[in-house]
Parts: sequence; C-alpha cells; structure tokens
Amino acid sequence: MSGTTVQDTAGRAAGGPVTTPARRTAALARAELTLLGRSRSTLVTAVLVPLALPVSLAPAVDGMHVQDAGLTAGLVLLPAAIGFTLLFGVYSALTVIYTARREELVLKRLRTGELRDAEILGGSALPVLATGLMQAAVLVAGSTVLLDVPAPKEPLLAVLGLLFGLVICAALAAVTAAATRTVESAQVTTAPMVLVSMAGSGVAVPLELMPDGLASACALLPLSPVITLIRGGWTGSLSAHDALGAVGTALAWTALAVFAVRRWFRWEPRR
Repeated sequence: MSGTTVQDTAGRAAGGPVTTPARRTAALARAELTLLGRSRSTLVTAVLVPLALPVSLAPAVDGMHVQDAGLTAGLVLLPAAIGFTLLFGVYSALTVIYTARREELVLKRLRTGELRDAEILGGSALPVLATGLMQAAVLVAGSTVLLDVPAPKEPLLAVLGLLFGLVICAALAAVTAAATRTVESAQVTTAPMVLVSMAGSGVAVPLELMPDGLASACALLPLSPVITLIRGGWTGSLSAHDALGAVGTALAWTALAVFAVRRWFRWEPRR
C-alpha cells in the first residue's frame, strides 16, 4: 500500500464529526484494522508466527524434566505460546506499524487534527492488541483440548499477566520504533527484546528450572512478570509475596516504558 493511501485512510479516521476521545480512538482503530488486513507480512507476523512457534518448542519441553518443578508440558507450552504471541503478534508487529506510519507521514498528519498523542498511539495499537487477545483465547482453548491443561486455579492472576503483557509490549514497541529507521530494519531493532525474552523470561525455559541466582536476575526482565503471573494463574502455586513482586516489576516496566515513549518517541520521519 502506498504512503498516500495510508495517509488518506488514517486522515479520514481523524476527520468528520468525531469529537470525543473514545470515538476518535475507535475511528482510528477501524482505519488501522483495514490497513492491517491489507498487509500480508504484518498479518503473518501477528497471527501465524505466534501460533506456529510453540509447536517447535514441544520436543524440547519433553527433555526438560518439568515434573521436577511441579509442571506439566501443557503448563510450560501454554505460557510460552502466549509469550510468543506477545513478542511477535504485539511487540514486533506494532514496532513495524508505528515505524511505517511515521515514515509515511501519517502520524505527523494525524497530530494536526483533533487526535491527541495518546489517542494516535492507542488507536493504532488497538487492532493488534485485540488480535493478541483473540490469539490468547484460541491458545487457551487449544491447550485445554490438546494438552490437557486444566482450568486456571487463580484466573485473576492469569488475566492480569496477559493485560500487563499487552500494555508493556505495546509501549516497548513505540520505544523501539523511535530507534527504528525503516520497516525493514525493525527485524534488527526488535531482535534484542525478542531473543532476551525468549531465553530469560520463562518463555522457552521456565524460571523454575533455572539456578536461583540466574532466575532472580531473569525475573527482572520486561516479560518475566507476565509469564510468571500467567503460569502462576494456572498452577495456583504462586505465593502472595511472589505475586506482588511480579505485579510490582510489571508496574515498574509499564511506568518506565510510558516515560520513554513520552520522552523519546519520534513523530517525524528519521531521514
């Protein structure tokens, strides 16, 4: 899709009789959803990759002796699958979207209308966030049927973890987009967050299976409290102290990411 077409679509979202923040954000989200449906590469990253990656992880889980940590293969794969969804379906996809809209001058044009900065970023993110929620629901249903994953013992923790994950990944996507010059280079700028989270946040290897010192350090990574809350919601084995610690870490990363967006997000093309 050409830059002019994207700008026109987004411009129509900000125009007309839309006057309230909710209606302005919803209008932009509808326009962004249309654009998302026309971008095959972004759709593949946001929808197919997160659903396919857990399948490749299944053989490795069989050799982890997860039973020693009181886990089952399903209780390892389900949080991992949701983690993949957050990393690829939300974080990576949104980084591409924010970068593309900035370079096409869409963001600059939207700022000249009624839309506020938070509405622009939120409206652009809503379709991807909704996709992430739907994927999580599909993964939970599939894991229940195929992996014999029981119902969560503490569903509130699982829901809280997922919501934190969506917010943190969306905010970090905006931060990463600020350092990303082109859509093509987004594959490079998102790699550190993706690789570190997969290796150290309990996505590929549960923190329960790591040495205590390493697990304590990895627990401070952005996605670690999210995976901890989601897995703890299913197992019911998360103590009040550990749950509060995970929530505190997630709140700290949320606040830090929002501050970074307000301080460093770029609305002008990087040329």
